[in-house]
Amino acid sequence: MEKQPKKYGFATRTIHAGQHPDPKTGALATPIYQTSTFVFPSVDQGAARFSGEDPGYIYTRIGNPTQAALEEKIAALEEGEAALAFGSGMAAITGTVLALVASGDHLLADATLYGCTHSFFSHLLSKFGVEVTFIDMADPKNVERELRENTRVVYFETPANPTMKLVDMAAVSRLAHRAGARVVVDNTFMSPYFQQPLNHGVDVVVHSATKFISGHGDVIAGVAVGSKDFLDAVRVSTLKDIGGVISPFDAWLLLRGLKTLVVRMERHNQNAIQVARFLESHPLVECVHYPGLASHPQHELAKRQMAGFGGLISFELRGGLEAGKRMLNSVRLCHLAVSLGDVDTLIQHPASMTHSAVPREERLRAGISDGLIRLSVGLEDVADIIEDLNQALAKSTLKKAINS
Repeated sequence: MEKQPKKYGFATRTIHAGQHPDPKTGALATPIYQTSTFVFPSVDQGAARFSGEDPGYIYTRIGNPTQAALEEKIAALEEGEAALAFGSGMAAITGTVLALVASGDHLLADATLYGCTHSFFSHLLSKFGVEVTFIDMADPKNVERELRENTRVVYFETPANPTMKLVDMAAVSRLAHRAGARVVVDNTFMSPYFQQPLNHGVDVVVHSATKFISGHGDVIAGVAVGSKDFLDAVRVSTLKDIGGVISPFDAWLLLRGLKTLVVRMERHNQNAIQVARFLESHPLVECVHYPGLASHPQHELAKRQMAGFGGLISFELRGGLEAGKRMLNSVRLCHLAVSLGDVDTLIQHPASMTHSAVPREERLRAGISDGLIRLSVGLEDVADIIEDLNQALAKSTLKKAINS
């Protein structure tokens, strides 16, 4: 996979990297190679492909030309050597981590993670003899204290889902590498446009490509970005043997979505800043978690390692859980739905939805309170988003007022 020359700007790479006019037909759009298998001209060439001597295609579970175009583009955007596409964000996470650990190893994870990632670490990895420790990585000293001789992976999200807590990628990477561990970072919330963890010392970046990379709510996919040697090994091991593969059509949908990544992320960012300021000034809102606000305790870190602040906000109402429920049941324009990074504004309740599998005690320690609300700000007119939130907030106190 050839890396796109860095002389091209980010927006140019989102459009051109990995995609070339079809040499036979001149088609501008990358074709959807909707095939399960590929024909070998001879037995010898088939054998050469299986041995790795011939880089041609064998079977779509291992690789496909549409997938290859996507992987080249993602690698260029994250400024990595190579990328590998998967059938979901969780497939990218599990495929990456399982390729890095073995029985007897230790994984150090941040305590604030997407619910399914937390479940994979806390329930499934233990079945294979991998010990996991959850800590607060906002303070790098906690990482330094918990690293062991057998720590193979340090894993975190920044910003974290759903609290918007940040981790200093450069500081944690230095500590992990000194201990011989690899650093894996989930960059879903920021996309490669606003954050490139590999440039801060991280070894592997993973995404739920379902989110901002797709941007249109019509595909489930994941990607991992890192060194070519590592991802080549993942392709022929955990991807091939576990089978969390992406379909050619889904790879094509991501290629299409990525062409508008820059303009989408700019609008997400612009809208979210205005929505966050509105929420912060609202008398019914207890607190707002958004790295773009000066009130965020890690605002300075955000400015150092992020090129923008993204479209995700979390907040709590003064009325707690019940007020939050009334508000969520009252939205009209915003959709009460999980996922994020869509052109539509999505709002949800982490404690009962995306993070319901996390034990309550652990969830509270991670800062995910019962009343926390997560908002993925979409691309609608921001005045309409704010108006909808305002009317829903007003209704969050209506029942209490009537009962009194």
